[in-house]
Parts: sequence; C-alpha cells; structure tokens
Amino acid sequence: MPQSLSAKCACGAVTANLTGPFRDAIACHCETCRRQSGHFVAATRIDAEGFHLLTSDRLKWWSASEAAQRGFCADCGSLMFWRKTGSDQVSIFMGCINAPTGIKLGSHICLEEKGDYYDV
Repeated sequence: MPQSLSAKCACGAVTANLTGPFRDAIACHCETCRRQSGHFVAATRIDAEGFHLLTSDRLKWWSASEAAQRGFCADCGSLMFWRKTGSDQVSIFMGCINAPTGIKLGSHICLEEKGDYYDV
C-alpha cells in the first residue's frame, strides 16, 4: 500500500497530499452519508499530521452534528473529508483520491440505516 497519495475534488479547486499509513476503506451506510452523497460513502483514514491541503480556499466544512464535520468543495460540491470533533485523524472519501490507491474496502458500517434498494 502506498504511503503517499493525492486527492482532488471534481473541479480541481480543492487538492491535498496525503501521507499514511492508510486504514482500509470503510463503507458507511448511515442516513446522513446517504443523503449528502446520494448513496453510501467509502473512506480511508490517516493521522491529521499526514493531511496537507494544497489548494483549500474553496473547501468548506459542514457540521452534520456536534460529533463531526464534513469537508466539501464549495464550487463543485464534491464530498471529500470527514473529521470527528476533537480527533487527531481525518477520513478521506475514496472517490476523491487519485488512482491507483492500493487501498481495499475492509468493512461496512451503519447497515441498520442502509437504503432499502440494495443488499450488502
């Protein structure tokens, strides 16, 4: 698995360099993730010290709850990051990481909230 990856939103206004180690990706099926993304999301996680924004003036953070924030591009709307309040780690949504990632999907969470239109 690579120790360094890069990420960008769909329009390229938000870019980041990421230094691992990277956790296996986790697919989250919670209602908040599904409503914000249109489906479930998959994300890896790194220590905050390995999270380096290169272009970030269009990055916005939204608090879905007091427990966490979600980072997205204000121009194209790409969901990119998730961080728990007070945590020293950042989750990066797999869809914005430039391939090849070398990261594998490890598990699914919040299956009790998954949509009724698919099976896991």
